[in-house]
Amino acid sequence: MAAASRPDASPAGAARDDARHYTGLLPSQTIRELIRAGEIAAAVPIADDQVQPASLDLRLGTTAYRVQASFLPGRNATVAAKIHAFEMHQIDLTAGAVLERGCVYIVPLLESVRLGPAIGATANPKSSTGRLDVFTRVITDQATQFDVVRRGYEGPLYAEISPSTFSVAVRAGSRLNQLRLRRGTAGAAGDQLLRLHDRAPLVDVALDRQEVRDHASLALHLDLEGVPGAGIVGFRAKRHAAVVDIDRVGHYDPAAFWEPIAAPAPRGIILNPGDFTILATREAVTVPPDHAAEMVAYDTLVGEFRVHYAGFFDPGFGHAESGGAGSRAVLEVRSHEVPFLLEHGQLIGRLRYERLTDVPDRLYGRGIGSSYQGQGLALGKQFRRGAA
Repeated sequence: MAAASRPDASPAGAARDDARHYTGLLPSQTIRELIRAGEIAAAVPIADDQVQPASLDLRLGTTAYRVQASFLPGRNATVAAKIHAFEMHQIDLTAGAVLERGCVYIVPLLESVRLGPAIGATANPKSSTGRLDVFTRVITDQATQFDVVRRGYEGPLYAEISPSTFSVAVRAGSRLNQLRLRRGTAGAAGDQLLRLHDRAPLVDVALDRQEVRDHASLALHLDLEGVPGAGIVGFRAKRHAAVVDIDRVGHYDPAAFWEPIAAPAPRGIILNPGDFTILATREAVTVPPDHAAEMVAYDTLVGEFRVHYAGFFDPGFGHAESGGAGSRAVLEVRSHEVPFLLEHGQLIGRLRYERLTDVPDRLYGRGIGSSYQGQGLALGKQFRRGAA
């Protein structure tokens, strides 16, 4: 039996038995069990602060391989074999290096996995990675999909990294991706979402209850009026800016990298192909402690644009128990192929919720150093707050 499915015999565990579920996302305490059992391992010991409420931060290894193109290895190949076939040159990350925008890199991660047959995983960029428009995905050997670690997989993990707007400085140990582990599936159906919302509101607006049932998700809408007194509704990235060191916090002047979009924007804003824009939802979002949420990244039914690379919302995001009072979802928006008009109140994405197997022993919030609890419109943590 996998470590994650063993019952917790401690008094605290017994007290939580009635809240436990066999299927769902694995919480922080179960992730640590997997680490102790060797089902998640690393070339360098895993730090405690890598374990988030319902995910594990993944770290870059010591070498980046510049490759000719993005790829999936397919069922009969390893990532290493594909790197060997398409490698252009190697970059030593030990002391840090710059990954140039418009280029594709493959980096072996420090972490590897040996999952039991009941456990699989998915990955996504961390919030601060997405807000820099760094397109990054996790790949495994014999993979036919990005960001999916199949059940029972045993082997190394790799990150494909392609900076799209800013060239970025990284080093061995930098954290660009996070891994979510799950046993089975536990996506909340429409009626379950409505019950959750009735118990404690998931968004601070009235819901179209039939729409929630139809889509098993919550509709989120664009804010182009802005918070009173804020003066801006978004930021548009400058095309030619300096390198951003992904590990620096509160270091850069936003004005050197971003153009503010003034509030209000009554006629909307036009996304031009190649533009990268930071916007926010009209709704403030809350994620209960026993659930996590994910935003759909790309839906051609609502327009030719991609929204929210880093679409994972941890348990406790915006929740009162962890210092939140609802947090607006910040949107990383990039247009595809043609200019596209965005207007205030427009449907911008959908938020899906998924149950955890247990309430995490740590929740998203200031207590664990989370960067975006209680956020409004906010750039990545690398930029100084209030300087724009």
